[in-house]
Amino acid sequence: MTALFTMSDHNANDILFERARAVIPGGVNSPVRAFRAVGGTPRFVQRAQGAYFWDAAGQRYIDYIGSWGPMILGHGHPAVVEAVQRAVTDGFSFGAPTEREIELAEAILALLPSMEMVRLVSSGTEAAMSALRLARGATDRKYIIKFEGCYHGHADALLVKAGSGLATFGNPTSAGVPPEVVQHTLVLEYNNIAQLEEAFTLHGHEIAGLMIEAIAGNMNFVRAGSDFAKRCRELCTQHGALLIFDEVMTGFRVGLHGAQGVLGIRPDLTVLGKVIGGGMPLAAFGGPRAIMEQLAPLGPVYQAGTLSGNPVATACGLATLKEIAKPGFYEALSQKTRSLVEGLKAAAAAEGQPFSADSEGGMFGFFLLNELPQNYAEVMTTDSARFNMLFHGLLERGVYIAPALYEAGFVSAAHSDEDIAATIEAARQIFSKAAPPK
Repeated sequence: MTALFTMSDHNANDILFERARAVIPGGVNSPVRAFRAVGGTPRFVQRAQGAYFWDAAGQRYIDYIGSWGPMILGHGHPAVVEAVQRAVTDGFSFGAPTEREIELAEAILALLPSMEMVRLVSSGTEAAMSALRLARGATDRKYIIKFEGCYHGHADALLVKAGSGLATFGNPTSAGVPPEVVQHTLVLEYNNIAQLEEAFTLHGHEIAGLMIEAIAGNMNFVRAGSDFAKRCRELCTQHGALLIFDEVMTGFRVGLHGAQGVLGIRPDLTVLGKVIGGGMPLAAFGGPRAIMEQLAPLGPVYQAGTLSGNPVATACGLATLKEIAKPGFYEALSQKTRSLVEGLKAAAAAEGQPFSADSEGGMFGFFLLNELPQNYAEVMTTDSARFNMLFHGLLERGVYIAPALYEAGFVSAAHSDEDIAATIEAARQIFSKAAPPK
């Protein structure tokens, strides 16, 4: 066993992947890690520090996934490590309340004025699923609106995609999800106001809630247009439905007040994850007191979790929130991210390659397209073969981006100007060798 952590030959990742595939489905515990979209062998991380991680072969990479968002301070931030170490000595889990749960709840509520109460859970999927149940329970309605390209975890009712036609009822996109489970889920096109209005015209009195990634990070990086987001709010208010912002990815990533702060829109319920746990399994959902008090033990909507508010996770989250709330944090982080995005755009333009990119706070996305897409169908027009070439070219040069075309990227406070410059230069080299677009 010890030898596995000292392997330095170039086959180290292959060896581990073969072992993993014998005992774990696909060799991974979350599908996107498998490199199936891009080909090749996933990198097995041995350790990480700051803006970097090292794989089983000892190769160092500049990390732009940051555990899919939570490592906003970089890996191993001293204040966070110290807080976790102190918490561990007090105990891993109690199954009883702790003061730290209250402190984290208070910290979250202080930063998100739309929330008066919050319930802590362990994963983004659990938080989204619970918010969905709460919306139905609070409104006594069945129907939910979601948007194609927005991912809200793998709860059965949300694993759907749009069919053809307007306001089409969803069809399951996963085996094991009976059609009956998603028959009350309406899937609409992102940023399509006309379709949104028609859905409410047809079903407004039946809609419990509208769930949306206001800055989508699961079809790469796509913003909800200002008019579209405002119309979501107006229609929910008009018809008595709850507007649910899924900020698992954007919460405290795109700004200190999340996507709702960027857009200036007050949702009825907010789903959080990732950054609030600082890298530990922790998530939350919250909203106005009158809605949240529908939850057990006060109300009829049941939700529970043995590890909810875990004392080690809350310590990690609290330490992270304390650091990101310091003056100037987001200004500096946003500038780093913009420098990366603008540098990549310039490198592509210099080599005549189609490229568009956008960012907010420490979150970014790019497309091998001349213009930024506005919905999932437009995202799907990206040339996946060209993306795979870029991905592997960067990987060979020690730069790690998401191994999938449809995932946003993340910059941390630990990324240096030198890291950004090295990433841009690596991309330039790849663009210079790429064939002209057809």
